[in-house]
Amino acid sequence: MYVLELGGQDDAFARREAASAASAVDVLAPGLATARGISDRVRHLAFTHRVCDLVGTTDPDIESAAALLSAATIDREGSVAVRAVDVRASTGIDTQQAERTLGGVLTDRGFAVDLDNPDHVLYAYFSDPDGDEEGGTGEACCALGWLEAESVRDFGERQPTDRPFFQPGSMDPLEARALVNIAGAGPDATILDPMCGTGGLLLEAGLVGADVVGGDAQEKMVSGASENLRYALDGGGHPDRDAYPEPGEWEVFRSDASALPVADTTVDAVVFDAPYGRQSRIEGELAPLVSGALGEANRVAGRCVLVADRDWRDAGTNAGWTITDYFRRRVHRSLVRHVHVLE
Repeated sequence: MYVLELGGQDDAFARREAASAASAVDVLAPGLATARGISDRVRHLAFTHRVCDLVGTTDPDIESAAALLSAATIDREGSVAVRAVDVRASTGIDTQQAERTLGGVLTDRGFAVDLDNPDHVLYAYFSDPDGDEEGGTGEACCALGWLEAESVRDFGERQPTDRPFFQPGSMDPLEARALVNIAGAGPDATILDPMCGTGGLLLEAGLVGADVVGGDAQEKMVSGASENLRYALDGGGHPDRDAYPEPGEWEVFRSDASALPVADTTVDAVVFDAPYGRQSRIEGELAPLVSGALGEANRVAGRCVLVADRDWRDAGTNAGWTITDYFRRRVHRSLVRHVHVLE
């Protein structure tokens, strides 16, 4: 069993993304989840910071954590360090005191403490729904776990404004990564974005090893997305290659999202950010555009992740999809993104 340290404030969304790289993901406490199994893909999750091999859970106080650690079986050798986290500042625990106390337990059990370069790191997560301003779910607890994997946190180095081609309104890489993960991006997967814009979703899917295909109605966007993908996946814009799988192949073309030049069932998933009402000259243009794109997505793939500025669940159902998940994600006061997961 594993404990997952979630990021952001939307635990349900983070758990859904984590389920693309772990099995049997479930609620533990605010900012925390459990999983029965994990894959290498956890290193490329956006809203899971760390995955730890779970030692156990107990009450969210230092004395209970120390008692749990004292009684636990520890099948490890080498030096250790302890990191305590007051998840979302929900418990008011003294994390330094927690680290000293738990470090003392490990020292008493014969382990050498090395704070700079330990062989093993024990994380102690203290979380309480009553102290979570976002009203998190789960029970108050302390979860102890040995660090198993950390996600690659390089999103700040890959901002849309740093790409060769930029347009206002481009999605943040962190959000884009989560969406393509939910879609199933990874080695051996092919991901299609029929409204690719500047290529941000395709870029994140390609970085984690997927082959990516994009279409857009505007030649300017096709050219710009191609430039960005060439830079990020083929050239010097690619991040540390040791931290990622080999980038996938890519192709971008000009097309109508409701009449894609793609054969039936030839891609694994479709993911797209539909035009927002304020971006369309005529509000009435959106319904047939999105409905047509959803119909085409259902023809070419078995899964779709749709992002929009409104609820399109009825359109998804009418296009033959089953809505398996739906999230509302606030970007700022005037924009809420609606995330639809369709299968």
